[in-house]
Amino acid sequence: MRRLGLIGGTSWHSTAEYYRNINQAINDHFGDNTNPPLLLYNLNQSLIHQYQLADQWNKVADLIIDAGHRLEAGGVESIILCANTPHKVYEIVTQKLKAPIIHIADATAAAIKANGLKKVCFLGTKFSMEEVFITGRIAQNSLEVLVPTSNAEIVELHRIIQKELTFGKIITSSKQYVLDAIKGMSDQGAEGVVLGCTEFPLMINSNDITLPIFNTTEIHSQAAVDFILS
Repeated sequence: MRRLGLIGGTSWHSTAEYYRNINQAINDHFGDNTNPPLLLYNLNQSLIHQYQLADQWNKVADLIIDAGHRLEAGGVESIILCANTPHKVYEIVTQKLKAPIIHIADATAAAIKANGLKKVCFLGTKFSMEEVFITGRIAQNSLEVLVPTSNAEIVELHRIIQKELTFGKIITSSKQYVLDAIKGMSDQGAEGVVLGCTEFPLMINSNDITLPIFNTTEIHSQAAVDFILS
């Protein structure tokens, strides 16, 4: 098996799901309790949020690059960023690291296309909804990606992620707000839902909506497993 580095902590709740998913998939592959060679570097999410609010993305990149160098020193052959939003600095980070980074948007686009869909909606942080570092990369695969157009809706979805889900809080009224946002984009023709924040799967699952769900945590984890076994 190939050695994989995980850069997590954004948040640790979803990072734990990555760790669980990858280990379970490797167990299932071998049919026993074989575990993969993983190295995890946990980032300080509180500090990252401070940098995000100050629009100091260069400092976010520096934290990820430092983590990447530490993982490379440990012998990893590839790295995953265990969240969507850190991919905003993907281009900067890849220039400084030798180990390739498995991009979450590439894995997600492949999963959407494998399901034969052409038009999906995307929910994430305000950074990933307002900018195109994830949605644009998905769309490059001949896919249409809808995001909320209301600034108030974007702000509230972002608040739910950062003030509730990253602390492991699942609040009924907030869950209904997310479901209503999905319904609005379903009415615009979305054929599937990309949970483009790795915390959203903690709240939303296939029992909640009829549209196909693309859980980026699970999809990215499977891409990691594919690399480990390659």
